[in-house]
Order: sequence, then structure tokens, then C-alpha cells
Amino acid sequence: MATPHLGQKAEPVCSIARALDVVGDRWTLLILRDSALMDVTRFADFRERLGIAPDMLSSRLGALVDAGVMEKRPYREPGTRTRYSYHLTPAGEQLRLILAALQQWGEENRPLPTGPSALRRSADRGRPVRVAFVDDADVVIPSDEVLFTLAASAS
Repeated sequence: MATPHLGQKAEPVCSIARALDVVGDRWTLLILRDSALMDVTRFADFRERLGIAPDMLSSRLGALVDAGVMEKRPYREPGTRTRYSYHLTPAGEQLRLILAALQQWGEENRPLPTGPSALRRSADRGRPVRVAFVDDADVVIPSDEVLFTLAASAS
């Protein structure tokens, strides 16, 4: 890791902290949720669904583009000026797993009396899907049996 310049913040060693620098606030996660799970791409649609102030939405979308999580694509409807839609990059698509894990946690630990707000199902057979730890032999490992250890470079 390069030494930061004067006045520049050092990049956190912890990968969770680095991820939170990009996605660690409520509005950003809700934008990602709508993009990844509801296929929302247009500024006006994000704004309407979330009830977020335009300057806040613009700031969050810009940060996601700058971080390489989303990309801007120009579009133009007849008789209007060019606007931009926002689409997940491959890095953004990887966040679907994190969003699903947050949803699963919320349903298990903060359930609504009316039941789940959304269901995770396999596209091919419609079977229920859960987020889990899976080892390199494709065996599901209970979360209380997963150890997190410091990598040699972090010691």
C-alpha cells in the first residue's frame, strides 16, 4: 500500500472497513437494493421509490460510479435532453450476495408480523434460496463453524 499524501486518509487495512467506505450508509444500500433486486436504473425512479432528496441521490450515485460499482449510460427520449441511467458493474453485481445476506438476516432477526417482504427463489425451479458459507468443495458450513483469521499481510 502506498503512503498517503499529506492530508490524504490512509486506506484501511481491514477489507470490511474498505467496503464500508463505499457502501456503508443507508441510502447507498437502498440504491443498490433497488438496482440489484428491482432492476431500477433511472434517477427519477430511484428518487420516487426511495423518497430521497435529489442532491443526496446524485451524491450517492456519483460515489458508486467513482468506486466502480455502477456505471452511467446516456439515454435520450424523443424531445428531451440526454439523461443517464445507472447500471451495476461486475463489482456491483457481486453485492447482490451481501444484499441477500442482509435481507435474510432482517427476515430472521427483525421479522414483520405480516411475513417476509421479498422471497429468494432459484430462477430455474423456484426453490427457496438461502445465503450461506460454502467451502471450496461446495459443502455448506454453519456460520458458527467459520473462523476468520488474519492474513499474513495483515499481521
